[in-house]
Amino acid sequence: MYSIKLGCEKMYCGENAVQALKTLGGKRAFIVMSGDILIEVGSYKRVADVLAEAGFTCEAYTEVEPEPSFQTILKGAERMNEFEPDWVIGFGGGSAMDAAKAMWVFYENPDYTTLEETMPPNTIRHLREKARVCCIPTSAGTGSEATRAALIKDTVQKKKYSVRDMNGRLVPDVAILDPSFTVSMPKSLTAASGMDALTHAIESYVTPTANPFSRAMSLASFLYGYQNLALCYERGDDLEARANMLAASCMGGIAFSNSGLGIVHGIAHSFGAEYGVPHGLANAVVLPYGLEFNSQLREVKKQYDELSSFVGQPSLVEAVTELNRRIHIPICMKEVVKDEQLFIEELEKLTDKAMSDVATPFNPISPTREEMQNLILKVYYGE
Repeated sequence: MYSIKLGCEKMYCGENAVQALKTLGGKRAFIVMSGDILIEVGSYKRVADVLAEAGFTCEAYTEVEPEPSFQTILKGAERMNEFEPDWVIGFGGGSAMDAAKAMWVFYENPDYTTLEETMPPNTIRHLREKARVCCIPTSAGTGSEATRAALIKDTVQKKKYSVRDMNGRLVPDVAILDPSFTVSMPKSLTAASGMDALTHAIESYVTPTANPFSRAMSLASFLYGYQNLALCYERGDDLEARANMLAASCMGGIAFSNSGLGIVHGIAHSFGAEYGVPHGLANAVVLPYGLEFNSQLREVKKQYDELSSFVGQPSLVEAVTELNRRIHIPICMKEVVKDEQLFIEELEKLTDKAMSDVATPFNPISPTREEMQNLILKVYYGE
């Protein structure tokens, strides 16, 4: 038996979908962003103006770093306690949306003091008693607007934790997928976030915990992502391609929320936590090597071939490698983490983190520690 959570209570998609903010109902909105960029390009004003028309008072919180830390979460929750919002809005990429969800948890539960209290087997005690959550993605990658988790970094232990509720209560109440907000993304971010979405689609398709409903979302996510990512990269103002990538990202989020991910995320999380490699970029670099490793299993190779056949490619590894090349993703992690000596010194630590990562147990092959370390070496050197 399995249960399915198919995303938000309400989802608004398409150009000018931002106007749906008028339907929220409420008085005070706390808007979480990563830096001032959305203010500088005018996107925040568009959101704030719509909310003002609906009678909202807004407060902007812009202190979220690219890999949100637990300290930032506690600081944001404290600001929420002072402002007392009835809506928390995550506006930005995965970092802003994850931070908004995590801050909301600590806002609703002011007695919580650790990340461990927000993770299974613990159940988050209070949610939606003070506020509800809306997410507006400005990048197409994490699918956080439709997931039941938030990825937060412990900067002391240099480890990422997944704040999550297995009953789906961390899924935002409302998601607004307006492609106009993604047009200002730099090409490098378009590429990295898009490959994050494709990694979600592929890994969630082959995990042993997948089911017919989650695989349908995985397949649709892969098709829309593969067919539109390069278009978004090469023609950034193509709103149709941008809308399709937002759909791919969101469906990928729904898919892996119901089935899990795998070894690519396990390794990517480790490089992100240890060296600050942006999550999407890390996934993009690791993905071809993870596909080769999992292809040892005949059933998984068959599933990979299914995916590649839908986009007219003979091999999924070749299809992903060619797409990476087209959107200028580095071939190996050595091009990103250039201090080889530091990498060698921390190889054991990276291996430990990848083995214990929350995504690794869902991989179709359970790697031995030696296999994991060898795979990390291949990812780094490109061999």
